[in-house]
Amino acid sequence: QVQLVESGGGLVQAGGSLRLSCAASGSIFSINAMGWYRQAPGKQRELVATTTSGGRTNYRESLKGRFTISRDNVKNTVYLQMNSLKPEDTAVYYCHADVRLFSTSPYGYDYWGQGTQVTVSS
Repeated sequence: QVQLVESGGGLVQAGGSLRLSCAASGSIFSINAMGWYRQAPGKQRELVATTTSGGRTNYRESLKGRFTISRDNVKNTVYLQMNSLKPEDTAVYYCHADVRLFSTSPYGYDYWGQGTQVTVSS
């Protein structure tokens, strides 16, 4: 089994910053990609940012310049630095990992964290 545990959410005023962390643990051979998604009330879950094991990153276009994703492959941990936060960034933020469980297969399995609430007040 694989667990993803998120931390770092909370309440912040507009213009402030938060740093989310997500640590993966369990029967992991390696992790292909890790990322963050978010879901606001009444809306669909959307991509925030992803990063590969090699360090390539992908961001939601509207978040470029404010959000930065990074990753520690040794610790199996992904981070999301969020700056200049806006009320519209309010959502539950979910960590995702594409996890290889076996050395004999390059394919991964999808795992999700439980979500962490980020609330930005105006």
